[in-house]
This record gives sequence, C-alpha cells and structure tokens, in this order.
Amino acid sequence: MNLIDKIKLNATQINKRIVLAEGEEERNLRAADIVLEKGYAGIILLGNKAKIEAQAAEWGLKNIAKAEIIDPMDNPKKDFYAEMLCEIRKKKGMTMEEALKLVEDPLYLATLLIKNGDADGEVTGAQHATGDVLRPAFQIVKTLPGISVVSGAFIMCFPDKKWGDDGIMVFADCAADPNTDENKLAQIAVVTAQTARTIAGIEPRVAMLSFSTKGSAKHELVDKVVNATRIAKEMAPDLLIDGDLQADAAIIPEVAAKKAPGSPVAGKANVLVFPSLETGNIAYKLVQRMAGADAIGPIMQGMAAPINDLSRGCSVEDIVSLVAITACQAAGNNF
Repeated sequence: MNLIDKIKLNATQINKRIVLAEGEEERNLRAADIVLEKGYAGIILLGNKAKIEAQAAEWGLKNIAKAEIIDPMDNPKKDFYAEMLCEIRKKKGMTMEEALKLVEDPLYLATLLIKNGDADGEVTGAQHATGDVLRPAFQIVKTLPGISVVSGAFIMCFPDKKWGDDGIMVFADCAADPNTDENKLAQIAVVTAQTARTIAGIEPRVAMLSFSTKGSAKHELVDKVVNATRIAKEMAPDLLIDGDLQADAAIIPEVAAKKAPGSPVAGKANVLVFPSLETGNIAYKLVQRMAGADAIGPIMQGMAAPINDLSRGCSVEDIVSLVAITACQAAGNNF
C-alpha cells in the first residue's frame, strides 16, 4: 500500500468534516462524490443548492445527497456568522454591513464554519488564488499558538527506497512564505516535523539546509540557519534536528561522516527544511522531475485548523487526496 492509500485509509477511521468552498465547481463536486462514497470525510459544499443538485444529477453523482449544502447567499445563519465575524474583527473596525457582505463570500464562510466548530478543515483553491484563500484564514482561524508563519510542505515519495524512510521524505517551505527570517524558519521546522509524523507517518529527523556544513562557510545566510536551528530546539527540545547542513551531508552517510561526525541527523535526514521559499520550490520540482518522485502537496502548515490550497490546475484525484490529508491533519492522527 502506497502512502496516499494509507492516508486515505486513515481518513476513513476518523470521521472529520471538510468544507469545499467551491461547491459548484465540477472537479470539486466529482471529488466530493468519491470522498463520500469511500468515507474519507463528511463533506460540506458551499454553493447554490439547486444548482449543485442539478449538476450532480446531470453527471450521475449519486453520493452528493450525503453532503451538507450551504448557500452563502441564502443562509439561515447568515446573521449569526456576520455577528461572529464582527466580533473577531472588531479591533479592525468591522461593521455589521461589511460582515453581512463578507459572509456571502464562500472563502470567508468556510473559515467561519471552522472557527465555530461546524467543520474541521477546508480544501479550496481550484478557482481562487492562494492569497484569496489565506486572507480569511489569517483573519478568522489564525495561526497555531507560537506560530506566526504559514508554510507549504511536500511529501516526496521516491521510487528509490534508500532516501528518507523507505523512500519518504518531507520538504518545506516550498509553497508559501517568501520572507523567511530565522524565527519563521524555526517555526517551519517544528510544524514540518509534525506534518512528517501526522501525515507521512514517519518520525522526523530534520536537516536545516544551507550552503555550509557546521560553519564551513561564513555568511549572514548561514547565520540565519544556525540561529533558526537553535530556536527550533528551544521550541521543541525533543525534536531530532541539526544544522547548518549542506544537502549531501544531510542525506549521504559517507559525506555526513566526514562533514558532520556525531550529528544525530546528518546522513539520515528525512525532513529537509530549506533556507528560503525559492530554494525549497526549486528543489522539490527538480527532485520530482529528475528523480521521478511523487510530490504530495502542498500541505499548508501553521494554521490553527487545516486549510489547504489547491492548484488551479488540480485534478479530481488531487482534491480527493487533499481532502483525506486535511482530515488527517484535523485529527492529528499518526499511523
């Protein structure tokens, strides 16, 4: 059984409710039908009920009747959620008139459902830009305690099983924050370790990557990684983490023995934390294409509840898989 199948199996055992904000969009509807058939999660669809039901009938989607459908434009709890939004945003001067308009936006309503405990997580982005997805998430759900940055991890599944743990590694940040300082980098390391445990089912050994290994180069960019490693250790004292490490020292035992002898991570890292968004994004794409690795993600990390952003070019199966991942994030379950 491959990793994504394990994730889906795990999702069937935890009974979480995932909201699809783009409930009228065809790929979302087809994915919801599969999710409901397989039991990966309960589904809340946001959109016009009559339109959704007509589309489901036209496309032969027999399981959509199991979904809860909420129309943001005709919602009996519209005033309740508007008042809730006003309270959350009162320091920003939010008025009831503004809130009533915003709760008609499915992206805002989805996050309010999560905040109120009516849903456990959200999958969206097939029709919306990442910034539009994350804006209400930051305003309403906010980040985890002690975390100020949202990052994007990819689980890399290699055909060559020598890498990571039986061919599984986690890379971050590859998708979200372009302005990473040492504090954010430390936070990314800690939440990525949790993703490794919760979603990938591996015990993390985190390498903080640089162009230097153990001070072999002197530069402020190296200092950022060294300081981030120290901060991460303070945040999570039991976490196996080391840096600064060059990529070869992180994953090749023979190189690690020469460059970082005695390191608890070097030569056997299964989580790679890149020093910047551009390095992480470039690396995962190169590895995906040149090593033939499957890249599962991006899995958004750092929010107080799981809110995952799809690519606008996503497939139905991508949505199905991300719903299962989101359910597992919501449960915090290990395999």
